[in-house]
Order: sequence, then structure tokens, then C-alpha cells
Amino acid sequence: MASEHTEGILAARDRTRQLHVGKVPVGGGAPVSVQSMCTTKTDDPSSTLSQIAHLAEEGCEIIRVAVPNAAVLDGFGEICRLSPLPVVADIHFDHRLAIEAARRGAAALRVNPGNIGSFKRVDAVIDAAGEANIPIRIGVNAGSLDRKVDERQDLTLPEKLVSSSVSFVEHFEERGFTDVVLSAKAHSVPTTLATYRALSRELPQVPLHVGVTEAGTLRQGTVKNCAAVGILLEEGIGDTMRLSLTADPLEEVRVAWDLLSALGMRRLHPELVSCPTCGRCQVSLIDMAEEVQRRLVSVEAPISVAVMGCVVNGPGEARDADLGVACGHGQGVLFENGKKIRDVPEDRIVDELMAEIERRFAGKTTPDDRRTDIAP
Repeated sequence: MASEHTEGILAARDRTRQLHVGKVPVGGGAPVSVQSMCTTKTDDPSSTLSQIAHLAEEGCEIIRVAVPNAAVLDGFGEICRLSPLPVVADIHFDHRLAIEAARRGAAALRVNPGNIGSFKRVDAVIDAAGEANIPIRIGVNAGSLDRKVDERQDLTLPEKLVSSSVSFVEHFEERGFTDVVLSAKAHSVPTTLATYRALSRELPQVPLHVGVTEAGTLRQGTVKNCAAVGILLEEGIGDTMRLSLTADPLEEVRVAWDLLSALGMRRLHPELVSCPTCGRCQVSLIDMAEEVQRRLVSVEAPISVAVMGCVVNGPGEARDADLGVACGHGQGVLFENGKKIRDVPEDRIVDELMAEIERRFAGKTTPDDRRTDIAP
């Protein structure tokens, strides 16, 4: 039976409206979807489509592509036509680009009404999205707030972000357009938490796109995104996410799935359970765990694999995993779901463990069906 805390989380996520970006449901209790953004040039469709294909294989479900000027629109149209993922057009400053992107096949538009210009221009974008029957992500950003709001000294930054967001959503809804996803991003973890918590209270019906913007390079960016987004998701806030990193966008997708797996929400890749080692360990556990992690990259099954270094926690943790090994002096014991399979010599532990994984799980999933919802 789900706990009261879990039920509260599910209720919070369930109450947002559901819309679709291409075939991907967002909001209304749908699984939290994983997004990224292309780093290739939009007027180079071949390179962009190649990057999208790699991101899709890694588990990306929605891709955003920059539309900086009219010269890239032909390339953008080709990308939309051939992409295996729904393509969101990222628009700034020029509302005409958003209108044309909608006509060229965008699955959604991402605009910041604060830098598009007058509401007359915003309304033209709303009308174009309505005609194309696609949603709009209202993307408010701490670095590009509407000037009137940004200059207010009586508001904190989270309050400025919320005020802008609420006013934009209300305008869209007054025009009868409700296929809206909302993001209000900052580079600060506390600001991100305060902003999205307030948005969830003020606009409980609106699906939220969560993430920390300008989070930094791989290590710092991972920590900041997982701290902020992990807390929000645990509180039931967030329907789709992009974990922005100054790194290969493949890393954004990998970190996103690792976060969802760690929270017990969704799993795409195997989870490795391994102990931190101590003076009791009698094998080279760090090298062993890193080798198993490296080999698990090729395994497309949402399983748990344990590599434990001694008898203190090893047998118990290995027993709870789908497959695992508990190591002792010069040997290890292979387990499957708590049942011992056999003893193996130390120099064969990794090979024997991977052989058992291959035997039981190879070929049992495809890229489309390996995404597993694991929340209670």
C-alpha cells in the first residue's frame, strides 16, 4: 500500500493537465519525460539528425532545437520531418520565427513572452500554435525577465519569476489556449526550489518543465540539477525535465535517467549497487565495480546488479539485487534474487557475473519498451 507521502506526490502530479508533445504525454500523471537540446547547427540537418538519433538511443524522449533566424527554417523543417523524436522549436526575440516553425512541423514551441515583444506578437504565436494543434512551453528565465518585473525592488527573484509566469499563463488561458507547459529557471538551487514550489501552488493545473539552467560543467551541473530537481520530483513537482549541462547532451540524458532511477520513479539502464569498501575488503573492489559499470552500458534491461566487497553487507545487498556477487577472500558468491548460484574464483568474478546477466537478460528488451515506471 502506498504511504501518505507517496499518495500526496501522486496526487500532486496527477492534477496537472495532460498534453502531448508529439506522442509523448506530459502532465496528468504521465511518467516524467526526459528532454535535451541539440548542440549542432540547425542549418545542418544531417548532423542534427545524427545527434538526435544518438540521444534517442540514450533515452531522450523530447528534443529541443534552436531556431535563431530565418535562414535555418528549411533545415528545421527537414529535421522535424525526419526526427525520431518530437522536436520543440526554441525561439527568442522574433515571433515570426515561432509562427513559421509551427508551420514547418514543430511538435511544440518554446518561447519567452518577456523577450518576444508586445502581447500582440505573443497572441500571433498563440494563434499559430492553435492552428497547428501543438503546445507551447512558456519559458521564463531569471536572466531574461520582463523589464517591468525585473526592475521591481519589492520582489525577490523567485517572486519575480512566479509573477511573470502567472501573468503569462493567465494571458494564454484568457485567450482560450491551455496546452501550456511552464518553466521558470535560474542557476541557483534555492531559487529554483522556491520558484517551482510557488508555481505548483499558484498554478496547480499547469504541467511544469523543471531543471536548473546554466548549471555548469558535468560534475557541478549534475550536483546542482540532481539537488534541485530531485527534491522537486520527490515533492511531486515536475512533469518533464531537462538537466542542463555544459557537456555533451548525451550526459544530460544519462544523468536524468540516473536521477529517475535513484528516486524509484523510472528506470532505463541497470542500477549498480556497490559498497564504498573498507579495511575488511579482500578484493580489488573499486576496479571490479568500475569494470562491471563499464560493461553494463551495453545491457538494455532495467535490472539491479550488486557488487559487494565483504561479508558485512555483501550477502544481504547481493541477495536483494536481480543478480549480484558478494566477495570474500580469493572468491565471490553469485546470487540471483536471493538464491545462491555458485562460487567463482576472484579472477573470474566479473566475467561470470556478466555471463549470468547476458544469459538471463540479453535481448529481452528493445529501446522502446525498456523504459520502466517503477514508482509504487
